[in-house]
Amino acid sequence: MKLIGLFLGVFWSVCTFAVIETYEFSSPQLEARYRVLSQELRCPKCQNQNIADSNAPISQDLRALLYEKLEEGASDEAILEGMVARYGEFVRYRPGTRGAALWLWLAPALMLGAGFLLLLLLLRRGRAVSKASDAALTPQERARLDQLINNEADNT
Repeated sequence: MKLIGLFLGVFWSVCTFAVIETYEFSSPQLEARYRVLSQELRCPKCQNQNIADSNAPISQDLRALLYEKLEEGASDEAILEGMVARYGEFVRYRPGTRGAALWLWLAPALMLGAGFLLLLLLLRRGRAVSKASDAALTPQERARLDQLINNEADNT
């Protein structure tokens, strides 16, 4: 019986850490937008949680600010731009595709393309070097090389 009481005590204490905030929205559409935006915005303190899941005081403030902005009639873009202006592009889980963030989106494709071009150049260079080395041998040198290769093959 004591074990069940201990389990329930631990269970209830863990449940008290959950984020529970209730806001009275003027419409269900605003509530849906609130949920989407609170999942999109990253907690500046926690860095690995969105503001919907974080218990940090800054996340509570950001959720309240998000609620106020939605009730004032601000668009999603205006809210996100305001948050980015204050906290930087880091506050968004999916950063925009302009400015410095554009390089973050394009860098993998550019690196892959550069690696592919480098590979092609190296392969072409290797073929050119092998053709040049074959052409550089005189017929007597070629015969001597073939003889040495055959002797080495026979010795093994």
